[in-house]
Amino acid sequence: MIRDVFAGVIAAGLLFLAARLATTLRSYRRAQQRTREREEALGRTVIAEIPSEDNLLLFTEDAGRFYYGGRAIDKDQIVSAQLLINGVAVGQVGQEGRDREERQDGLERPEEGGIPRDRWDVRIDVSQELARAVFDAVKRTIAGGDHHSVSGAPPR
Repeated sequence: MIRDVFAGVIAAGLLFLAARLATTLRSYRRAQQRTREREEALGRTVIAEIPSEDNLLLFTEDAGRFYYGGRAIDKDQIVSAQLLINGVAVGQVGQEGRDREERQDGLERPEEGGIPRDRWDVRIDVSQELARAVFDAVKRTIAGGDHHSVSGAPPR
């Protein structure tokens, strides 16, 4: 008899936990849908949902910019883009053969007006499918005649 009561209490607790998880998941999905709808209301097209530690970040675009989370990348500032797998470029679009001074430690020091500048890049580790979607969107922009840089390096 005590065993049946104990099993019933555990079953009820598990049902409560499952219902609570389902409610949390539904709330999370609604919040994501609202975020997506806000982006679309701003005239942006959703390219990919990129997982982050706390949430999914949207990679979107409009006529003049790409957006990643709270960051905007002006399309007219993009000169090239690369698709990297394990640090190896498997796809590239844009200005090729740019003059680069490679250092032994892998850092580049482009000079602007005779002043050495460090090159800053943004790297996002995502699945092949997401990386391809983001790269293809940037590639379409560059192939369309807009010559700009996702790497963060200043145009030369």
